[in-house]
Amino acid sequence: MTGYRLAAAFGAGFVSVLVFHQGLLALLAAGGLTAAQPWSLAPTAPFGVARVISASFFGGLWGVALAFLLRRFPKSPSYWIVALLFGSIAPSLVAWFVVQPLKGAPVGGGFPLSGVLVALAVNGAWSLGTALLLRIVGPRRPALAI
Repeated sequence: MTGYRLAAAFGAGFVSVLVFHQGLLALLAAGGLTAAQPWSLAPTAPFGVARVISASFFGGLWGVALAFLLRRFPKSPSYWIVALLFGSIAPSLVAWFVVQPLKGAPVGGGFPLSGVLVALAVNGAWSLGTALLLRIVGPRRPALAI
């Protein structure tokens, strides 16, 4: 994978958190389906970075992983299915079984059904948004400025 493609994948994942992940979270919060607040500027441990920026950074890293996976399905309808399944499941599992315990919370936050469904939905929205952005930026390389 070229440096351009890595940067594009990171950027797609980063932007997708801001637009698709947080956008769906806003809709769910407005509908009273979650207490989580979108675009939160609350500081996160250990560096005090705003929650939305932290989520976007990790969305960028996940975007690189997703781009590597999606390279196997360039023109297939399974591109979208793989993106949705990977994005819904992998980041959710890491959040439930790694991130939450590291932050002192119980595994999966106790796995309340509403929390599980919200996590799968917003992470799925992130992955479809990332896949869409990856399709838009494509494998092309930037033109050389002379």
